[in-house]
Amino acid sequence: MQKIENINERTLIERFKVGDEAAFELLFRFYYAGLVLYANQIILNRADSEEIVQDFFVRLWEDRLKINITDSLKPYLFTCIKNKAFNYLKSVGIKEKVHQYIKEQVEEDILYDPDIYISEELQGEIKRAIEKLPERCREVFMKSRFKGDSNDEIANELNISKRTVETQISKALRILRVELKEYVELLVLLGILKNF
Repeated sequence: MQKIENINERTLIERFKVGDEAAFELLFRFYYAGLVLYANQIILNRADSEEIVQDFFVRLWEDRLKINITDSLKPYLFTCIKNKAFNYLKSVGIKEKVHQYIKEQVEEDILYDPDIYISEELQGEIKRAIEKLPERCREVFMKSRFKGDSNDEIANELNISKRTVETQISKALRILRVELKEYVELLVLLGILKNF
C-alpha cells in the first residue's frame, strides 16, 4: 500500500513540476485548509495564516522546478508552513522566549500533527456526504465500509437480498463520487480512496 501511495504521490509531484495546473489545483484544494489551520495554531491570527499559506502556494508554483522532495509531500508542505509561521512571528517582534516555547509545543504536541488537519477536514466532508445518502443506502454502506460486514452478513441482518446490498453500495459510491467530487481525483491518485 505504501509503495502505491508513494508512486501516485510522485506522479502528482512530477505533473506539478512540469506545470500541470490541474495537479497544482488538486494539491491546493487538498492541503490549503489544513495548512491554514496549522499556521493559525502557531501565529493565532486567521487572516495572516491564510496570507502565509496563499503566499507559500504562489512561491511553490513559481519555484516548482527547484523543489526537491525526497520523502513525502505532506511533511514537506507542513514543514515549510511551520517555518514560514515562525519567521512571521520573528518579523512581528515576538520575544525569543515565547517563540521558543511555541516552537517546542509545535514539535512535541500531537495537536500539531499534520495528519489531524488534513483528516479532520476530509472526515467532515465525508461525514456530510454520507449523511446525504438515503437512509437504507447509508445503513448498508456504513455496515459494509465502516463495520466491515460482508454483503451476506448485511443481507441476513437487514433481511434483504445480497443483490439489494450490492445495489445499495453501488448507489452510495455513485452519490459519494458526486458529493466528494473536489477530492475524488486526488484521493484516488494518492491511494486514499479505493473503489471510487
